[in-house]
Amino acid sequence: MLNERENVVALHQELTVILDSINAGEYEIIFVDDGSRDGTFEVLETLYAQDKRVKVIQFRRNFGKSAALSAGFAAAQGEVVFTLDGDLQDDPKEIPHFLAKMYDPLSKTLPSIVFNFVVRLATGVKLHDFNCGFKAYSCEVIKEFRLYGELHRYTPVLAHQKGFHITEIKVTHHPRKFGRSKYGFRRFARGFFDLLTVLFLGAYSWRPLHLFGWAGMGAFSLGVLINLYLTLLWLKDQGPIGNRPLLMLGVL
Repeated sequence: MLNERENVVALHQELTVILDSINAGEYEIIFVDDGSRDGTFEVLETLYAQDKRVKVIQFRRNFGKSAALSAGFAAAQGEVVFTLDGDLQDDPKEIPHFLAKMYDPLSKTLPSIVFNFVVRLATGVKLHDFNCGFKAYSCEVIKEFRLYGELHRYTPVLAHQKGFHITEIKVTHHPRKFGRSKYGFRRFARGFFDLLTVLFLGAYSWRPLHLFGWAGMGAFSLGVLINLYLTLLWLKDQGPIGNRPLLMLGVL
């Protein structure tokens, strides 16, 4: 979270109400302060002193959401890990729905698993909102991530590439009450380039020559054809070829 002083206490209260009703105090809440300058960390210190289930991680400066998630994942000890933004737009009341979806009996989930497998096989990962920060992961999944840049947007894709099953549920999304949005065109642009990174790493990380090899083979073949053509001209004594720009293109 970044500069969310007005939201922190309310978020903590909402989380404890829901989590106490689910697991009777057997949980942890990890707040990651991403270099706030509005007093957010001081509020988090107070919560830490009052609630033994609260953990606080403070960054010296703003490193971004991917770094914050990585730090939280590294510190997490539970079997199931939820991620929420700190702006109160993600409703903790949806947590039981996540759990119900994750732990439905096979008789209920098998048709959905088969359907989603076919859809993913044909079209790739399909979610309604990759940018939503409200997600649930098993502890196995988060240990597989190394997040940087804007890769936090693509954790479902990264999990899919690692062989994990992905599904989604509808959740309530509230309008922001305090502060202002941290998103803009620059973050969108960075996210686009990171999407290219994800696609490359997923498809070609173990066989990069399959991507670059075809381009290289095409260029090499074109050069061979050009130089064969020039060689034939030279053999037919149709003038020198050393001063032809086409020779430089063929060699290149």
